Amino acid sequence: MSLPHAILTALLEKPSSGLELTRRFDKSIGYFWSATHQQIYRELGRLEDSGLIRALPSDTPVRGQKKEYEVLPAGSAELARWVGESQDPKPMRDPLLLRIRAAGVVGPHGLGPELRRHLELHQRQLAQYEAIEAKDFPAERDAVEDRLRRLVLHGGIALETFWLHWLAEALTEVEDMEGTEGTEHTDSMDGNPGPPA
Repeated sequence: MSLPHAILTALLEKPSSGLELTRRFDKSIGYFWSATHQQIYRELGRLEDSGLIRALPSDTPVRGQKKEYEVLPAGSAELARWVGESQDPKPMRDPLLLRIRAAGVVGPHGLGPELRRHLELHQRQLAQYEAIEAKDFPAERDAVEDRLRRLVLHGGIALETFWLHWLAEALTEVEDMEGTEGTEHTDSMDGNPGPPA
């Protein structure tokens, strides 16, 4: 489970409250590691109890005020340890792939519109990533942290590009299968009743 490390990363970039972290997850880290508001708050409590982060002291404590958190040296050490840790790739678990496999048993009826919808979603996501790159990563931004963040973004762009190519292939195949099935069904109904009894 990498949520604590995602939170440590975000807090090292900028001390934040739980609400601010949720917003930042939605806008950046959430593209590749999502978490709900409740999950983030629970993990903040665990990280604080473990001595990896602390709530920043407030000059004027007010009941109900948002607590801002920062990473302690132990948290930085844990994140550095985790960055260098060996971990195998995770298998892809995508319901669309399972549905296509299931279509091999029950037929591809209805898959075409869903594949087109996924194609449009990935086109929008790719456009969003490309807009982020153009806005946030001009060529002159060459610091180590910028280069590494750009590398993550390029991973997202490459993944969306893969999905677009694969979905276009899948859509062509499925539409061809659906057309072929329709033709075979018509032939058997109209002119080829099958072998005599």
